[in-house]
Amino acid sequence: MPSARRARAPRNPSARQMTRNAWLFLLVPGVLFLVFMALPMAMALVLSFTDYAIVGDYEWLGLENYLNIAVDPFFWIALRNTAYYTVLYVPAGLVVALGTALLLNRRHRAVRLFRTLFYIPVVASTVATATIWFWMLNPQNGLLNVALSWFGIDGPAWLYESQWAMIAIVMMSVWAGFGANMIIFLGGLQGVPGELYEAARLDGANAWQQFRYVTLPSLTRTTFLVSTLLIIGAFQVFDQAYVLTKGGPGNSTVTMVYYIYNKGFGALEMGYASALSFVLFLIILVFSLVNARLTNRRDA
Repeated sequence: MPSARRARAPRNPSARQMTRNAWLFLLVPGVLFLVFMALPMAMALVLSFTDYAIVGDYEWLGLENYLNIAVDPFFWIALRNTAYYTVLYVPAGLVVALGTALLLNRRHRAVRLFRTLFYIPVVASTVATATIWFWMLNPQNGLLNVALSWFGIDGPAWLYESQWAMIAIVMMSVWAGFGANMIIFLGGLQGVPGELYEAARLDGANAWQQFRYVTLPSLTRTTFLVSTLLIIGAFQVFDQAYVLTKGGPGNSTVTMVYYIYNKGFGALEMGYASALSFVLFLIILVFSLVNARLTNRRDA
């Protein structure tokens, strides 16, 4: 027998060790989710069945808050305004983000610069963005109305007329957020195999036909992701309405989250605000599921 022992090959970690390591990696985010998401949501759900108002005692009301929502005229105003905002914002956000991604999906030195420039509004604060747009939308000397005057068009008082205020907020929101969705679309575009475009060109497809029959079908999942994010963001719009219009003029820009904020922190009706929050959660959930169902049907 040889005097020296052969070195043993290192053993692979056992399944038990791998499982333990996986749980350790999940521990920190799991605790954070539990403390900052799950528990607050559970507490808010309980409060939605009470008349909790921060100060003083509170009583259990059962479904009274939810029944009051059904007959609350301001809830329906806020829901209508939010739906109107969503109908305008989601298609506009998709078109601008996809169009910009198509323009920047090429190899050129300037492309990286423009990608960075278009992403800057995403990381800018809402107050800074609103300040810029408040000046741009000024009815007398704002940049937008000055540009319209060059074509002989009298620009409206964007933030002071109820028929234009929500459109102004949509424009600001699209400008502030399209950079993030542009990056998502760029990732999807760069994942489309070049062979598909080559085959389409060999078949005589022009640029529009390549976009319609190659690009769009290849971006189905990406479009679903972006549209879902846009829908969720649209129903949660708050900052723009709060900073630019304070819900005016004439409640034309009171959104669901703005109304929840006023009820919770203005009127101190935390129980009712919690009930409104869960109604909004259910609305967002339904729209997200419908969007997923439509996307799956297109794929089938």
